Amino acid sequence: MKRPSSRRCRTIPGAPTTVDQTAVDEFRATLAARKNPQPWTPGNGDDIAVKVGPFTERAQPRPGDDHGTDQIAIALVHPDTPHAPYLHRRHLGYTERGWLRCKTTAIHGIWQPAYATLTHAAADLPLPDDIGMEPAHYALYIEARKRDDSLDGHTLLRLGPYTQTRHAQQDYDRLTAALDGRETTLAPGYRISARFGPLGVSDHRLFTAPYQANAVALLDAAIAEVNA
Repeated sequence: MKRPSSRRCRTIPGAPTTVDQTAVDEFRATLAARKNPQPWTPGNGDDIAVKVGPFTERAQPRPGDDHGTDQIAIALVHPDTPHAPYLHRRHLGYTERGWLRCKTTAIHGIWQPAYATLTHAAADLPLPDDIGMEPAHYALYIEARKRDDSLDGHTLLRLGPYTQTRHAQQDYDRLTAALDGRETTLAPGYRISARFGPLGVSDHRLFTAPYQANAVALLDAAIAEVNA
């Protein structure tokens, strides 16, 4: 009596499994992305791929401060943003860095999903303490605007960077107190005001270090120069 034969799936020796093929495809996509990056141009607003040591990380440029040719302000984000669990992002340090000064030479190109395998997150490693980027702090802007509601005017003084937010707030309070009741009389035809905002890292050479002199004294000197 002939026994019924049983057929079993056999793996052809040397043939890749589905898992192996997926890994190979991902590796090829990563190589292709690194070999042919999508060019980044200042001010385009796209997420970018930046070099952090031997890794490549995803970063979001700060709106309005992403037009510099030498450096821009960025925030490092988890490669799976916004879908990665918050606790996982926090554990790996992606939510704790804030805005950073990034040299444009560190930008590999526009972020592509294929870069995800090159991140610290893919290796389940936290971001290093020293990532080679200084914080992009906030600053104070003293502006002179036309009183005819045309919004014409210019910036008299840029103070920054402030290493601590409380120091910026203290100087802002001093400046607004010094301007109280005098905004429209200090410079003929203009209204003088102080504004708190992010430090424009690409224009960092235009800023005066706030710790070199009293903020009110710097304001007086700027106004005196306008009225000279």
